[in-house]
Formats: sequence, C-alpha cells, structure tokens
Amino acid sequence: MGAPDQLKFQCKCGSVRGVVEHARPDEGDFVVCHCSDCQALPAFLGAADRILDEHGGTALYQSRCARLILREGKEKLTGLHLTEKPTLRWYASCCDTPMFNTYANGRIPYVTTLLANCEAADRERLGKPLGHLFLGDATGDTSGLEPLSIGRLMRRFFMRMVKDYFSGDRRRNPLFDSETLEPITPPRRLSPQERESITR
Repeated sequence: MGAPDQLKFQCKCGSVRGVVEHARPDEGDFVVCHCSDCQALPAFLGAADRILDEHGGTALYQSRCARLILREGKEKLTGLHLTEKPTLRWYASCCDTPMFNTYANGRIPYVTTLLANCEAADRERLGKPLGHLFLGDATGDTSGLEPLSIGRLMRRFFMRMVKDYFSGDRRRNPLFDSETLEPITPPRRLSPQERESITR
C-alpha cells in the first residue's frame, strides 16, 4: 500500500514502474500541453491514442526532480530530442510509451510525468489542471479550455528549481548521473526527415 500522495505510473507493458512522491496540487503543477512537440512524440512512437486527449493535449505533472522514484525498468528508458530544443523526452523502449520530459541535462532541475501512464485515482487527487498551454496548436473547439501562460508556469517552477538546486536534490534525479548530471543513457535526436514523416 503506497502513501496517499504518491502518483503511481507504469509504461504500457508494465516493465517500467515507479512513483512520484508528494504529488499534490501544492507540490507541483498539473497542466495540459498542446504544443506541436508534445503531439509529435506520441505520434512518432505510435502512442497518440493512449497519450493525447481529444484536443491533442498531453496531461502533465511537473514536480521536483528528486520526487521521481523508479522501481523497475530504469534500464529500458531512452531519451529523445525531437528538435534542436533542449527538452529531452523519455520513453520506455520496451513498448514505446512516452513517460517523462526533462531538460537536456540535470543542471536545470525539473521533471514532468505524463499522466496518461498513471493510475486514475492518483490523477484525480491532483484536482483540475492549472490550465492549458499552447492552445494555438490544439485541435478542435478549445473555447471551453482555460489558457495558461508560460510566464505564470515559470514563476511557479522557479521556486521549486531553487529548492532543488540549493538542497542538492538536482543530483537525485534518477534520469541523470548524480556526478556529471548527464542523461543515464545517451539520447538520440530525430533527423529532419524523421520529424517530417510524423503524422498526427
């Protein structure tokens, strides 16, 4: 039996499992992102039906990086850069399940967990999302969705980043080497041709 504020996750086949500890509305940010990159990764991996909502949104929970606990399947996680941007998108290579988003290395400490891989009861405890990002990239009628500015999200994120930096928690992110702060596996980058081939 887990703690009441744990957010349990697993990949589609169950090989990668773990929890996000202290997953509460006051400890992290539940948002829905509709950006083209968040839509492109599930499409590239053949997981769009599992990950994206009806408006092309990805439900995310951004938390302090040391709160991520990997219990099984760490060796199956692979990092992928869709573009030249620094965002590193992690997926389970066993079943091509998108799992987490981070910065390119551990020097800027944050992790977002894709909520589609989490248990429904745990997701419900997060309440309603703060809002929706990049609605300009969304599909369908989005008039009923609450927009969220990047500025507001960054202000909330900044305080957690400072805590992770000065507490040393940024070195306790299981996706990065604690000494070098480099990814635990060398990430790959999509070629322009691969990116152009993605259909949503």
